Amino acid sequence: MKIFLYYIGKPRDAHANALAADFVGRASRYAACEMREIRPERTDLWAKHPAARRILLDPAGKAMDTAAFVKLVSQAEMEGRDLVFVVGGADGLPADWRGRADALVSLSRMTFPHELARVMLAEQIYRAFATLRGHPYPR
Repeated sequence: MKIFLYYIGKPRDAHANALAADFVGRASRYAACEMREIRPERTDLWAKHPAARRILLDPAGKAMDTAAFVKLVSQAEMEGRDLVFVVGGADGLPADWRGRADALVSLSRMTFPHELARVMLAEQIYRAFATLRGHPYPR
């Protein structure tokens, strides 16, 4: 299993990206994790990750609590299936990607800067693995 955290657009604040990278690094103790910027016009998630579960972060997506997110990661791990997460840029996600996604997930009903959404998602990925491994972090 491998985790891919893709984001659209350059970060305006390097500190936010450093926080996200820190959580990705922590999660890498449990599974291979990668975070990188993508350009939608040059990226075909479906060809690049044909067997992965592609989860797009979208304000209209399904709201999940941490327990549900842990279950999502656990299920993918049991299936040996890669997880691809995509955080949109200032203009959101490409419209044609939404219909092709395996799931649309909302981090919150509130609106956050995209850099902060990356941090929140990376932290939840780490928290999910820590929870599954009985690590004391998620208390």
